[in-house]
Amino acid sequence: MLRFSIAKIISGTVIVLSVFAPAAIAQDQCNLAKDIVVQALERIKTGTTEEAGDGLQLLKHATEVCINSGDAWYFRSIYEKKLGQPSKSEYSMKKAKLFGSEAMDQGEDPFQLATIPGAPMAVGPVREKWALVVGIAKFQDKHFGRLNFANKDAKDFAAVLVDPSVGRFKPSNVHSLVDGEVTTRQLKQELNWLARSANDPNDLVVIFLSSHGTPRNKDTAEVNYIATSDTELEPEDNLFATSVPMTQISDIVRGRIKAQRTVILLDTCHSGAAATRPTSSAALRSDSSASNDALDRIRQGVGRAIVTSSSPDEKSYEGQPYSNGYFTHFLLEGLRKDGGQVSMEQLYAFLKQNVVKAAGSIQRRQTPVFSHSEHGAEIMIGAPASGG
Repeated sequence: MLRFSIAKIISGTVIVLSVFAPAAIAQDQCNLAKDIVVQALERIKTGTTEEAGDGLQLLKHATEVCINSGDAWYFRSIYEKKLGQPSKSEYSMKKAKLFGSEAMDQGEDPFQLATIPGAPMAVGPVREKWALVVGIAKFQDKHFGRLNFANKDAKDFAAVLVDPSVGRFKPSNVHSLVDGEVTTRQLKQELNWLARSANDPNDLVVIFLSSHGTPRNKDTAEVNYIATSDTELEPEDNLFATSVPMTQISDIVRGRIKAQRTVILLDTCHSGAAATRPTSSAALRSDSSASNDALDRIRQGVGRAIVTSSSPDEKSYEGQPYSNGYFTHFLLEGLRKDGGQVSMEQLYAFLKQNVVKAAGSIQRRQTPVFSHSEHGAEIMIGAPASGG
């Protein structure tokens, strides 16, 4: 009897282990499917049939890799509908409903633009102003170095926004995640708050984000991700399961924010060269700025302006002789200089000139990049709001 019990326990252990291994592999496959979905979304810039066809092939692969990926099935349905395949679209949607899809629940549609070129544009005064300010400096994964100034950058920028002589934002309309720790879930929730709030074409929206980012060459599909406090850099499969893809931010801006004055300011860097250094010298923020493809996606529509801290092939710096990232220091200075009454084009010219000069003083290169929609009214972050 004793021998039988022991054998049963051993057998049970073997069964548990044999089940666990395939389960772990399946999870890795579903993490990979998430990355493939991001690739498919990145294919959509202007929404052409060719872009949809390329993306659909990726989504078909995603549903093969992970058959129960609800998001993959949902986006597959959207792409099939775009390509005039109603029966296939209906089948894929049934699969998405069966497995559950966060993207479906949010009504995401990469082909939908919240602001459409050619439609009546907002030409009146700013009605209301909204901002999301994020600074992430603490990371659970030890592969990420702590950022010395990311949360200070965010706090200082939020303070400028609510300054009645500069930003002129209502404090209640500025959501700040500036305590150093921000989870992926928190960031997504706040982005959804912003999309729900900025529901008038005459609104003005600002997104400021300072954190680690991941370089495109870190991911097998060359996709940009924003690191949050609970992002896991290794193993690689965990990266795209625990971070926020740049496409998710761009799709919220493209498809859900109706405000025709929207500014995105990105000061992101990847962990490989962002190790903490003494504050007596400038610390390196090796850049993983949004790629040109990501910038093209964001600027589609009307009244979108995006500024990144440096070009994709350069690095960003923080610290001495400033108490912020170089990019943020001159962003704040440029806004204060004219009481916020400066166009994004003028602000960018000031930023570029001074950041390039500051980086040059330490024999480095850092050039902010500006991208914007072809249509839309002039954007001034400090413009007064009428309040509706």
